[in-house]
Amino acid sequence: MTTDTGTAEAEHIPGIEVKPVAGHIGAEITGVDLAGELDDAVVAAIRSAVLRWKVVFFREQRLDHAGHVAFARRFGEPVALRKRGGASPPGFPEVETTADRLELGGRFGMEHDEWLQRRRHTLLRGWHCDHGARIDPPAATILRAETVPPYGGDTTWSNLAAAYAGLSAPVREFVDGLRVEHRLGVGYRSRPGDDSYVRHLLDHQVASLHPLVRVHPETGERILYVNGYYVEQIADISRAESTAILDMLLEQAVRPEYTVRFRWEPGSVAFWDNRATIHLAPGDNAHLGFPRTMHRVMLAGDVPVGVDGKPSEPVVGTEAGRW
Repeated sequence: MTTDTGTAEAEHIPGIEVKPVAGHIGAEITGVDLAGELDDAVVAAIRSAVLRWKVVFFREQRLDHAGHVAFARRFGEPVALRKRGGASPPGFPEVETTADRLELGGRFGMEHDEWLQRRRHTLLRGWHCDHGARIDPPAATILRAETVPPYGGDTTWSNLAAAYAGLSAPVREFVDGLRVEHRLGVGYRSRPGDDSYVRHLLDHQVASLHPLVRVHPETGERILYVNGYYVEQIADISRAESTAILDMLLEQAVRPEYTVRFRWEPGSVAFWDNRATIHLAPGDNAHLGFPRTMHRVMLAGDVPVGVDGKPSEPVVGTEAGRW
């Protein structure tokens, strides 16, 4: 998100309330119509809440695609995606519909459930930030619910700044200087014989060497920059050592006390800092057969910088700004 005067301490706005919902992460904001004309003070208050609580929630909003993009534009530059699935709305390249994911398994010759299981073969594999293998991952994501199941389908987020602060001092000092490769499709378990998804990954490789501890460009917080979906290996140490360390750090990152779980309703909106959180899409609703349609807009981000002041390095397919 772009910075603005008043970001850190937005003054109180009459009629608007920010209500924390968990000890380390998450707040619900009431009294704001996201489809309306938002003045600068309201935008500053929302930005401040996102930076403080990492993810904020709005209920009973009436955003359409145009309003969704317009709201996002108040906080940064929406990402215009060159490739989207058939469920995404024409005419709005910034809006991606999550129902697109259901097309992916079929594209690669397997049912969606099998494709998903091959991607998420461990319990923590689904935890991720959006597009974390890029050299410039999105700064923030704004997700709105159109259709949700009557039960199930919740999303969970974790606060990576709190996770870092919760490490012991010797471990913080150790991880501060490390760098780790994030790669699209890492850990995918291929099918026997010909696997078209493996060919797709080889033809569309994306990987970056990011600091294991990222310094947040707006708050200055140190972020434990790990996730289950993109992380490959810590640089300059053996794979066995890397696996043990990353497993420990990922378990730290998703400890229950650092998380918040959100129950979606039609018209709900979640706005999160993609630089300081990872999230987990629901895994409890696919067997129910209820539709779940969500629309996502992401804000362009910057190149992560480590504690030593050095930025991330591209490995393959990670030219900044190209989506």
